[in-house]
Amino acid sequence: MSTSHATLKFLRKVHLYIGIFATPALLFFAITGAMQTFSLHETTQGSSYKPPAWIATLAQLHKKQTTVVPVRKARPADKGPLGSNGAEHKADGPAAPVAPQKSHLPMKIFFLLVSVSLLISTLTGIYMAYKYSHGWLILTGLLVAGIVVPLLLLPF
Repeated sequence: MSTSHATLKFLRKVHLYIGIFATPALLFFAITGAMQTFSLHETTQGSSYKPPAWIATLAQLHKKQTTVVPVRKARPADKGPLGSNGAEHKADGPAAPVAPQKSHLPMKIFFLLVSVSLLISTLTGIYMAYKYSHGWLILTGLLVAGIVVPLLLLPF
């Protein structure tokens, strides 16, 4: 067996084992990233939508590596041209023109497709790992470790 063949075989094994261990995290990030793309984890101003607690918690874990979702203070209501005591606000200068809102839908659809592609690619990777590898016990151990290790790290 040549050195390059042995090196390639070793690198394939390392790729397989690291990939299987990282699989649960990749699936988690693909799913929660897709939810965040469409802001399913937060309430937008002027909307009556209140996200389910589990979505907000998963989004917080995705973004800040903690399940503690901070309580957001309500923004003060727009008081219009008059202040709270009824006096007019003094402007610092002419009002800046408001730029028209851009539609982010095409980019959101693109990132949704990327999330779905990552999900499918990862799931097919699991299938191929079990189909074409003989060490199913090692694979299962690494897959379970990829789930258990982050759960054990949550309290820290």
